[in-house]
Amino acid sequence: MTESEKMLAGKIYDPTDKVLADRRTNAHKLSKDYNDTYEDENEKRTEILKKLVPDMGKGTYIQGPVQFDYGLNTRFGTNCYANFNFTVLDCCTVNIGDNVFFGPNCTLAAPVHPLLPEERSLRLKEDGTAYDLEYAKPITIEDDCWLASNVTVCGGVTIGKGTVIGAGSVVTKDIPSGVFAAGNPCRVIRKITKDDSIYLKKELF
Repeated sequence: MTESEKMLAGKIYDPTDKVLADRRTNAHKLSKDYNDTYEDENEKRTEILKKLVPDMGKGTYIQGPVQFDYGLNTRFGTNCYANFNFTVLDCCTVNIGDNVFFGPNCTLAAPVHPLLPEERSLRLKEDGTAYDLEYAKPITIEDDCWLASNVTVCGGVTIGKGTVIGAGSVVTKDIPSGVFAAGNPCRVIRKITKDDSIYLKKELF
């Protein structure tokens, strides 16, 4: 297996591999290019995103600034929205469904590092290049989810359809569909029901 294949398969891989390093460098450059645009430069932004995140559904909008590690390993469905400071460390696949909203400062972090310091520490190759042992786990966010401000989603997590994650949450385990969940670590608070309709809140109209 190549190092890229190992990475996407969730196995220990060498992040200093030239192919991976080049892909990261390219994604980091494209992220900066996007961040340096104005939000009314629609054509320029679209062209950058086509290169940065090729698998992006129609109607998806990323406010920026953004930071993608690879971009190539992230998939967006249709009509998604990501607010300021959206970060995606897509060392494994990151699958985002349709109509998914992200508040400011959300992070999707697929990488996993060893817990033991002797396994986590940098080591040297024969040529003196420093590297570490790491692996990654996929992230899936199903249709119609909303992740509020400052949410972090860790590798290996699936968030079910229609779920809302409260501000500041750190999601370390799967969250089922149709619930409101929050906290660090994130946990289910309650189901979302028809009683949550904004049309039942007379003070809003």
